[in-house]
Amino acid sequence: MRVVVVDAGGANLGSVCYALERLGIAPTIAHEASDLDDAERVILPGVGAAGPAMACLSAQGLVEPLRRLDVPLLGICLGMQLLYEASEEGDIAGLGVLPGKVVRMREDRVARVPHMGWNTLSDVRDLPLLDGIRAGDHAFFVHGYAVPVGTDTIATTTHGAPFSAVVQRGAYSGAQFHPERSAEVGARLLRNFIDGVAA
Repeated sequence: MRVVVVDAGGANLGSVCYALERLGIAPTIAHEASDLDDAERVILPGVGAAGPAMACLSAQGLVEPLRRLDVPLLGICLGMQLLYEASEEGDIAGLGVLPGKVVRMREDRVARVPHMGWNTLSDVRDLPLLDGIRAGDHAFFVHGYAVPVGTDTIATTTHGAPFSAVVQRGAYSGAQFHPERSAEVGARLLRNFIDGVAA
């Protein structure tokens, strides 16, 4: 299984690779389009801001190849947000493989932004990518922008208001939480993706 992890300049690149190694996968890191050749699974991690991440992908010539992928791709945290058409973070355009816009989370007296820490998954759909993951399970989040709940949402979380915790449309999927820091739930999501059930 050739699993390729895209370097979009995110601080979680190493921890995602280490999480895959714990599952017995030796990932390849993609710095240019040719690194995606013969990939069977692609993971797009990200920690940071949308603008610099898209600029990094563009500079490496990875934007169009990621849009044209014909193998499953999993975006993680910012990587999931980059799959969308646009983001309020810097008012930038994303990859556009999923419809919709990433929005800034609203802060109130109870829900502080950024959203940091463990939170509960809800509305978990019975789909192969989420096999073994149930409503009430916990995952680890770190983010200040989120994807509103929509037709591609397959699990939600609430922090002030509900938002998409996991999304999927065709071969493209994403987790707003960090699987590499989410213990058994995160390992299960990665294993489900690697085993090919996300396609």
